[in-house]
Amino acid sequence: MHFLLVKKPTTLSSLSGGEQTLTALSLIFEVFLTNPSPLCVLDEVDAFLGDANVDRLCTLMEKMAEGTNTRFIFITHHPMTMARMNRLFGVTKTEHGISELVSVNLSFAESSIEAS
Repeated sequence: MHFLLVKKPTTLSSLSGGEQTLTALSLIFEVFLTNPSPLCVLDEVDAFLGDANVDRLCTLMEKMAEGTNTRFIFITHHPMTMARMNRLFGVTKTEHGISELVSVNLSFAESSIEAS
């Protein structure tokens, strides 16, 4: 699955935020498919994407993770993206001035819910 922009060639600055994001992601993922790396960090790349393209992005990342042994660290606030990940990490502030790291393995959490 590849992203496809069907648009008249133009300058990158005249594209919308979502179109710029898809263009950049296409380039990044093609580089990773050509020369896989063990780690890819993506910081809020889904911010300008609509729900349909967020779904496509998550599907593509899942396929790439399976086929290339690349681990993706995806920094996001998008609920659709978080629902598709294997593990979530978050930082919570339980008391003033004290932050705590929280980790949830979604596969384990789902199987625990189904078992009860």
